[in-house]
Amino acid sequence: MTAAAPDPVTVATPRAFKLELLQATGILLITSAPGATPAPAPGQPGAGSEYVPSTPDIFLSITVDGAIVAFSGHVDLGTGVRTALGQLVAEELDVPLGRVDVMLGHTELTPNQGPTIASATIQVSSMPLRRAAAQARAYLRAHADGSEDPLPCHVLRGKHIELPLDPNAVLKAAAHHRLVGHSLPRVDIPAKATGGLSFVHDVRVPGMWHGRVVRPPYAGRDAGAFVGQCLRKVDEASIASIPAARTVVVGDFVAVVAEREEHAMLAARRLKVAWREAPPLPDLTDLERALRAGATNRRVLLDEGEVERNKASAAQVLERTYVWPFQMHASIGPSCAVADFRADRLIVWAGTQNPHLLRIDLGRLLDLHESRIEIVRMEVAGCYGRNCADDVAADAALLSRAMGRPVRVQLSRQQEHLWEPKGAAQLMDVTAALGEEGELLAYEFATRYPSNDAPTLALLLTGRVPALPRVLQMGDRTAVPPYDYGARRIVCDDMAPLIRASWLRGVSALPNSFAHDSMMDELAEAAHADPVEFRLRHLSDSRARDLIRRVAMTAAWQPGGRGSRGVPGLDGLLHGSGFAYARYVHSRFPGVGAAWAAWALALTIDTATGAVKIQRLTVGQDTGMVVNPDGVRHQIHGNVIQTLSRVLLEEVSCDHNGVTSRDWGLYPILNFCDIPPIEVILMERQSEEPLGAGESASVPGPAAVANALFDATGQRFRQPPFTAEKLVMALASSPRRRALRALDA
Repeated sequence: MTAAAPDPVTVATPRAFKLELLQATGILLITSAPGATPAPAPGQPGAGSEYVPSTPDIFLSITVDGAIVAFSGHVDLGTGVRTALGQLVAEELDVPLGRVDVMLGHTELTPNQGPTIASATIQVSSMPLRRAAAQARAYLRAHADGSEDPLPCHVLRGKHIELPLDPNAVLKAAAHHRLVGHSLPRVDIPAKATGGLSFVHDVRVPGMWHGRVVRPPYAGRDAGAFVGQCLRKVDEASIASIPAARTVVVGDFVAVVAEREEHAMLAARRLKVAWREAPPLPDLTDLERALRAGATNRRVLLDEGEVERNKASAAQVLERTYVWPFQMHASIGPSCAVADFRADRLIVWAGTQNPHLLRIDLGRLLDLHESRIEIVRMEVAGCYGRNCADDVAADAALLSRAMGRPVRVQLSRQQEHLWEPKGAAQLMDVTAALGEEGELLAYEFATRYPSNDAPTLALLLTGRVPALPRVLQMGDRTAVPPYDYGARRIVCDDMAPLIRASWLRGVSALPNSFAHDSMMDELAEAAHADPVEFRLRHLSDSRARDLIRRVAMTAAWQPGGRGSRGVPGLDGLLHGSGFAYARYVHSRFPGVGAAWAAWALALTIDTATGAVKIQRLTVGQDTGMVVNPDGVRHQIHGNVIQTLSRVLLEEVSCDHNGVTSRDWGLYPILNFCDIPPIEVILMERQSEEPLGAGESASVPGPAAVANALFDATGQRFRQPPFTAEKLVMALASSPRRRALRALDA
């Protein structure tokens, strides 16, 4: 047999494909132990399911004709994970990458390894595949009868070999790697470049109709007894003239379905719906006030040393507040899903990053056991956290059950903007004490983070789960600073959501590090020290010190150099340089940290327009073992571009009803023409364990920009985004600028 992975659209019985593998001859399988309960990877939330499949999980299959398939419960979010996982497997098997097919995220075929988050796929979840490959090669070589073939698959002829995964399988030493550490072309690019089936938007199944949802008027709200209770009336007669158009109503869930997509779109526009008024949203125009007004539950994360005594003996004590805005995932392609509910079985083609968790939610929504639900994970526009993909999958499932046929649902741009769960706002209060010799005596840090629970929307709108706020403890990532303070007190103030929110790239760590490294720059200024030298002086982490030195050298950082500090140069522009360092640490999961990263950048500001231009940017990263260098570089580029967009432009606006940022005009993102030259440094650490690269490079970015803005203007900016309008206002109010204007007069 040939065990090539099945086409995700045409396959009707993936369970049969798995059974075929489990019953085939001429095959070697590395599987889970019989009856093993799914366990989350370290550093990940629980897999969330009590369901144990009747068949073992398969990690790797190798057939007598040399076909190799690896199975991972994680997915590729555009990060090149499919290629990197294939490299790791091919490396252990001593075969070319082209011989390895990688199946990702299919709930019928892959193990439940939790959601694809926390930069953990290569760092943690690749380990079962590496061990499975090493174990398989060891078995085949042991039975090779002197064969010179690196992978003697012929020994499988007429046999069915099934081995439980050996957690102690010996992996190949880094010194012997021939594929890992080399830039190989991504395996997903050809189909995308040639228009082959890649994205969930392209899925078509026989008999499929089209659906569109009609959301309530309380956009972006997910908490309160009114959710699911606001619908008054749906006038079905308003769409009677549209061919085959039908409505589906459950609680506050309202949708239309039609045989043709243009008819579904027309019906959604024409359908007359009457809603009760929802209670007003808290005023978010003053975000700091809104965050301080919420009730909190304080958690002490760290309390070491004599904080109060050290503050009392300090030469200087700095107290600062930093505020991070609500932001969008801002997927350029609106979310889409296809569902087929028939004979009490459901199959959903979805762009989720949480296939197995989505299966749980759909089971709750439809009163269906997990064993009767199949999620086929497809490619989508980047999400960097939980966008609307799971919401639209649930929409499609509801409509397919109502219609008794496959239904495709695609959100509009407005729905994606208004209803996607937002990246949470955050408030950081920081106090730091500095000694006479510039030593760091004490650090107090309190981070306030509104919860990012965001249950799947249909569960709320239909009343399947209570629409009451639930507080998750998610604000503590990298809340502990990386620098060597004499005493530290770190707390996290958990609070209920203000608007519908979920995780976004650099979850809470990015705002926390923005505060840490902005304050570090202020301390260096107060100590009359160079920002890079000051950081090195207070860092005992040798890998951090190596990285900072390398980035500073590559960026030609000038110790003691100063920017314009509010006085334009001969070119009429303000010039400034900034530096920042961070390591994204999942503080709730000790021992699971992502990569070390540092930024050095130079920028200019047009004093008339406030336009910021990043002139050059150097970003360095220590990711431990690098599987695919080009893949990691591309990851870093993506982190940098998105972070610059978030820092300079992005902020969700709201009124008393909810979110108002409904299009790209009201929520701009960085343009291609604004992307600066990006120089990437990858530290050579191939003998170290691989670390996560999906988020780490974003974390130092905001502080680096803010520090450069200070160097250019002489003013501190502590609440992104640093828009042109904000900069013009700040420059106009600058005492130095007022004095210069007086001299000119």
